[in-house]
Amino acid sequence: MASLLPFLLFAFVASITPGPTNILVLSHSSRQGLIATLPIILAACTAAALIVLVVGLGAGETLLRFPRVQQAMAWAGVLWLSWLAWQIWRSAPPSLNPADTQDDGFSAIGAATLQLINPKVWMMALAVVSVFVGGSDETLRLLVYSLAFLLVSLPCMMFWALLGVGSARLIKSAQAFKRMNAGLALLLLLSAWLTVLA
Repeated sequence: MASLLPFLLFAFVASITPGPTNILVLSHSSRQGLIATLPIILAACTAAALIVLVVGLGAGETLLRFPRVQQAMAWAGVLWLSWLAWQIWRSAPPSLNPADTQDDGFSAIGAATLQLINPKVWMMALAVVSVFVGGSDETLRLLVYSLAFLLVSLPCMMFWALLGVGSARLIKSAQAFKRMNAGLALLLLLSAWLTVLA
């Protein structure tokens, strides 16, 4: 397990850097709050850890053999993220009345599905398996790394949710909140479309 520390650093960087899921978590928590965002965080992180496990058990080789499946996943992800960006763009600022909650279309199931159709998550999982897993007791190592990825990604995603909650506290006007939503929507579109245009 000498490679565990380098893996933990890899998992941290992969989880903390801005990406579609982090942007969506930030946006959701700024409107819905931390408690409402916790199931989304848990679902997204669990799905990513399970993808590491599934890739290590052989699905990664199958994915590499079928580039059209990768392309279909990429386009499905981009279209869905574009729709979510539109939802963020047009969403109203949060109401001061707790009974008035506006659904932004992002749920725990949506977060898990986003990980499943996101080719970047699958490629990250392929990197984990090819670089860090191998040798004796491969299945045990794969389980350890999948669990470690989950445990590293949870606080990283929580950081993004706390950023969203903090931004909602700092932004006091509806106009400023609309500008933040527009910026997040544009960042989400950029991160989504760069994956297929690059």
